[in-house]
Amino acid sequence: MGLGIPKTRPWWWYLGPGFLVSVGYMDPGNWATSLEAGSRYSYSLLFVVTLSSAMAMLFQALAAKLGVATGRDLAEHLKARYPGRLGRFLFFTALLAMVATDLAEFMGMAVALNLLFGLPLVLAAWLTVLDVFLILYLERFGFRAVEGAIAFLVGVIGLAYVVELFLARPSLPGLLRHAFLPDAALLDPGGLYVALGILGATVMPHNLFLHSAQVKTRLGESRERVYRFLLLDTLLALSGAWLVNGAILVMAAAVFHERSLVISDLAQAYHTLAPLLGPLAALAFGVGLLASGLSSTTTGTLAAQVVVEGFLEAKAHPARLRLLTRLLAVLPASLALTLGASPMALIVLSQVVLSFQLPFTLFPLVRLTEDPGVMGALANPLWVRLLAWAGALLVLGLNAFLLLEGLWG
Repeated sequence: MGLGIPKTRPWWWYLGPGFLVSVGYMDPGNWATSLEAGSRYSYSLLFVVTLSSAMAMLFQALAAKLGVATGRDLAEHLKARYPGRLGRFLFFTALLAMVATDLAEFMGMAVALNLLFGLPLVLAAWLTVLDVFLILYLERFGFRAVEGAIAFLVGVIGLAYVVELFLARPSLPGLLRHAFLPDAALLDPGGLYVALGILGATVMPHNLFLHSAQVKTRLGESRERVYRFLLLDTLLALSGAWLVNGAILVMAAAVFHERSLVISDLAQAYHTLAPLLGPLAALAFGVGLLASGLSSTTTGTLAAQVVVEGFLEAKAHPARLRLLTRLLAVLPASLALTLGASPMALIVLSQVVLSFQLPFTLFPLVRLTEDPGVMGALANPLWVRLLAWAGALLVLGLNAFLLLEGLWG
């Protein structure tokens, strides 16, 4: 069979790419949003977490399908489809999005180091540079080692929230009812704004680039068969992300809302958990946040490599590229922290940058995956095209609304 993968490969052999990108949906920014939603509105906005997770599954499935059908990732397609100035502009915006993503992710890791070990935030931010070398070390053992390490960190995050929910003891009937049915809180201006924050931050460009590239490690046989298993991988992984984000909101509802406490900051949640549920709850929160920051910043630097190699059509030097990406984020962040900026303010700033870049990634992805000339038999059927365009326009509209709201109040 030459280079082909034998058809005796079991379904679980294809698991990995979805879990690698799933951490982007349970990153520190999502933690902060879910904490505020639960502490302010109890379980009322849990349905929004379910809806946002469904949208994430749709777009990540499209990114995976693009890589499977063509053997090329999204960055390579954008380079080929939009040459000249437009291509250079797309490269610049994509690279800027990678740096902005890295800023949000490593700030969560720095906050965790500050909370758990008392390190100054600026020092903690610079220590996050060390994770770049961790990635390089793991890659010596192949792509499975990186995916395995990320899956382990995802497991740590999940275990942390098993502990949190056990200690919080939420109301199961209320949880189940709000998970799948919209609530009247969405009609409240404040509730709608928080809901828009959850939905608007659903899709991040780096996850789409990374997923379309990582699935290429599974090619070698029937594309339709490969995609079926990678679709399963995506659904399983993002269902896990849905459970984690839902658990964050549920914990906040059961612990903070019941005591009329509104949480809008990661450090505030950590320091409030200890007197309410005991030191184990605070420790689980801090360890989970550290795992979230480490795993999400790892995938962010991997995505930056995909973007550079795809657009420049050259093999990037991994160590130099990842150090450059991290330094471009750490240097201004360190200066801002020294001048008194809050970590959450920097995370919000990164989301503004991602909002600007998102349409330059999302719309081409939808357009490429519906083109039979590109996708062949895996081109999107009509019902997927309708869902994809509706979802893309919704995400763009929500990001635009949040951006304008943030700029002009």
